[in-house]
Amino acid sequence: MPQAHANDHIPLPPDAAARILARLGQRSIVLVGMPGAGKTTLGRRLAQILKVDFVDADAEIERAAAMTIPEIFARLGEAQFRDGEKRVIGRLLETGRQVIATGGGAFMAAETRAAIRARAVSVWLKADVEVLLGRVRRKSNRPLLADDPEGTLRRLLAVREPVLSEADVIVHSSDVAHEVVAAALVTAILDWLENEPARKEAVE
Repeated sequence: MPQAHANDHIPLPPDAAARILARLGQRSIVLVGMPGAGKTTLGRRLAQILKVDFVDADAEIERAAAMTIPEIFARLGEAQFRDGEKRVIGRLLETGRQVIATGGGAFMAAETRAAIRARAVSVWLKADVEVLLGRVRRKSNRPLLADDPEGTLRRLLAVREPVLSEADVIVHSSDVAHEVVAAALVTAILDWLENEPARKEAVE
């Protein structure tokens, strides 16, 4: 499983975007990870590099429900939110090639993981708790982190990391320039795609 550290400057390989798109076909690239990992910000940059559409699954959930995520949690509860999240991500995966940023807990649903595996390349944006904490404290739209954000983040990370590690690609992100992390994303995704035929032959 390719892993890239975003604290190292990684120049983009020649024709990286064209090579990725050629191997990706109609699959999407789905960014997964903890709240504050930078999935939306980096997803937008990745989509710009590849010249494909970007979609934020949380924004699509809010649009479908005509409520903000904190309102959905408060009025309907987390279970109802997760059901809606699965439906929205499933729909997005059927609409063709794009970069999709998912919510922090989306990849925990086995049904969602299976759909992503079938129709996309998954990328875990992995960040240290300190980095995540610094970012989530700047936002107020994360209902699971409303109380004791550090303790909650550490508990969630302990539960979610084993599942997130099932992603096709892992990119280690830290507080460096977004361009550096985006370059690491592109390089790691290209490496995974170019080695995909060999992995399929090994499985068969």
